[in-house]
Amino acid sequence: MKVKTYANAIRDVLGQEMKRDERIFIMGEDIGEQGGIFGCTRGLIDEFGDQRVRNTPISEAGFVGAGVGAALAGMKPVVELMYMDFTYVAMDQILNQAAKIRYMYGGKATIPLVIRGQQGIGRGNAATHSQSVEVIFMNIPGLKVAVPSTPADAAGLLRTALRDNNPIMFFEHKALYANKGEVPNDPEFAIPFGQANVVKEGTDVTIIATLLYVDKALNVANKLEKEGISAEVIDPRTLVPLDTESLVKSAKKTGRVVVVHEAHRNAGPGAEIASTITEEAFKYLDAPVLRLGAKACPLPFALNLENAVVPQEEDIERAVKDVLYK
Repeated sequence: MKVKTYANAIRDVLGQEMKRDERIFIMGEDIGEQGGIFGCTRGLIDEFGDQRVRNTPISEAGFVGAGVGAALAGMKPVVELMYMDFTYVAMDQILNQAAKIRYMYGGKATIPLVIRGQQGIGRGNAATHSQSVEVIFMNIPGLKVAVPSTPADAAGLLRTALRDNNPIMFFEHKALYANKGEVPNDPEFAIPFGQANVVKEGTDVTIIATLLYVDKALNVANKLEKEGISAEVIDPRTLVPLDTESLVKSAKKTGRVVVVHEAHRNAGPGAEIASTITEEAFKYLDAPVLRLGAKACPLPFALNLENAVVPQEEDIERAVKDVLYK
């Protein structure tokens, strides 16, 4: 094992896989000499050159479309978006092209394309640079969706993504890049998609959380433990495919579930998770599944207002006690 930051775990896997497979190349804004705004490609241009680490113009529609074409032609492009909010600029390329081509060609054409970048709160980046947009891509068949919360998960899921022949949306979080954790020192370390992680076992209530909220949920669970409440914390790690078996199993064990994420509560990932658990574990539930997510407004610029829009640890604690005692 080796201690790495979340950003360095991503960079190291990119470098290892580029050595392993010459078809892999990266393109995006300021990813060359600058190494990306969060350092996830730092040093790669020195090792692999500007043909495999390619700076692009500010035209997400253009270079995402180029990524689709390169994948069709037999390459394995990694498209870095400076902010995942900018996927909205390239929706036709992602939703109508990348997601559907393999199906429309009866499996004869593959799209080994990874679109990755950061999203979320923490820096006061305001309404168009702080969104959590992963739920949009859960709704489109043909895409896989990864949401790693730790350096090890970032490394293991990214390696799986880079070896897949399908288009993958890889959502990182800007507030996690400096987080440190142990990562297996193994160039073959990979985490299968569709395999949730039980971060902490418990018996009284299940907290399902993604990305930045995994740590927040764990903090709440540790606090509640001192009060005699045993909370199980589960990180799905991928939203498509979703490990419904593990989530339902936990719900049946505890009988109470809280789902928390940074994306908007309305029609967010938690809505799909809650409905699945309700359908498959209803008779085991002792309370309705509660969802926590951002309020229905754009993300503010001021950090105090930003915090008012998204769930805080006290909100998670309150929700847990609601499903336990109300």
